[in-house]
Amino acid sequence: MKDVNQKRLFIAACLALLVTAITFAIRAKIEGVFTDVYGLTKEEVGRAFGPAFWGFAVAMFAGGYFIDIVKTKNIIWAAFAMHLIGIVLLLMAKDYTSLFVANVFIGLGNGSVEAACNPLVTALFPEKKTKMLNRFHVWFPGGIVIGGILAWLIMDQINLPWQVLVSVLFIPLAIYGFLFFGQKIPETERVSSGVSYKEMMRNVGAPITITLAVIFMILMATNAAVADAVTASYTLPLIIVAIVTVFIIIEGRAVNKISLLFPFIFGCMLLTASTELGTTQWINALLETNGINPMIILVVVTGIMAVGRFFAGGLIHSLNPTGVLLGSSIIAVLGLYLLSISSGAAMTLASAAVFAVGVCYFWPTMIGVASEYVPKSGALGMSILGGAGFVATSMVLPIMGKSIETSGPAITLRNMMVLPIILVVAFIILYILINKKKAKA
Repeated sequence: MKDVNQKRLFIAACLALLVTAITFAIRAKIEGVFTDVYGLTKEEVGRAFGPAFWGFAVAMFAGGYFIDIVKTKNIIWAAFAMHLIGIVLLLMAKDYTSLFVANVFIGLGNGSVEAACNPLVTALFPEKKTKMLNRFHVWFPGGIVIGGILAWLIMDQINLPWQVLVSVLFIPLAIYGFLFFGQKIPETERVSSGVSYKEMMRNVGAPITITLAVIFMILMATNAAVADAVTASYTLPLIIVAIVTVFIIIEGRAVNKISLLFPFIFGCMLLTASTELGTTQWINALLETNGINPMIILVVVTGIMAVGRFFAGGLIHSLNPTGVLLGSSIIAVLGLYLLSISSGAAMTLASAAVFAVGVCYFWPTMIGVASEYVPKSGALGMSILGGAGFVATSMVLPIMGKSIETSGPAITLRNMMVLPIILVVAFIILYILINKKKAKA
């Protein structure tokens, strides 16, 4: 690409994602500060942290719809501005309202990074999209590892105030702003290949119905009364399967039989994200009696994920993306089962490593599959998948929480096995659909 510095832009995108990931680790660490020092209840802290998740989804959806109108570079600078404002507000937060507002800006900044940088990476590396998306997404688990270590070092070992930990975010923020400054940002792949906006909307597969489904999930996740009704172990997977089935029926009749592939990938994304993020977010409660600090498990899991994603290229070349997803689902089932029966530090650590290998490639490979096999879905397709993943996670978290309280960690982990079991079947179907698509081509 003429006048485009691929390496510099890729490093800048990785550092932007690093800021996003470190905010996740920081929230986990400073939760106790706002309850012990500032007198908030855990419920208030949970509500104040909520915008970090739904703000993420909102920014991704908005960015996906409008990125080609307002341009990628403007989404990037919007992310920078919202990160900057959010970090400053977080440093000044001392009550529920100020903490809530700070997380609104941080969540919108995080979502804007994903909305801009996923299509940026595919535009920079059109011949190896899935490989480079995996390398880009190294920095999410890698950032959580870095953030966790920094939190332990700054607050637990050196005993510095929590504001020092938050201030560390200014370092990668300043560097990624410097690296993006003055650079030519390429158009998204859709624009450069001449695909019309209308064609992108059609290939996404009735985006209105998908958006409505995600709005439904947001209501499920934020409405306690509705969420409490969805407590049966198999209810959530059945709802998701029903939604996907409805999508396929609608797509076949109402959209001139334009690709059924994207709605199917969308349904799979709900399950992969819930399997990965739902389990890791509850890691403390799930493994607190297993004889090893759950934060060590979290660092091990995210560390394995970071290394695995960095070296994903050879594996994807050998198995192709659908083969990687199918193998990952089988290993994730095994990992969850082993965690459910593990006791003692050694067995728990080994089981967590198996689970980490299973979920390692889910998120970036799902986005890569959409980009490679439904390329006309463009930036909107990638944003819809990412946003849906976070909303699905926010939906499954309270269900898992209630299950842990009522049935215990072991039963909860076994119930979670239902999700990757469904994915095993789904990815076999996906393999067949993609082969048919290739045969027609």
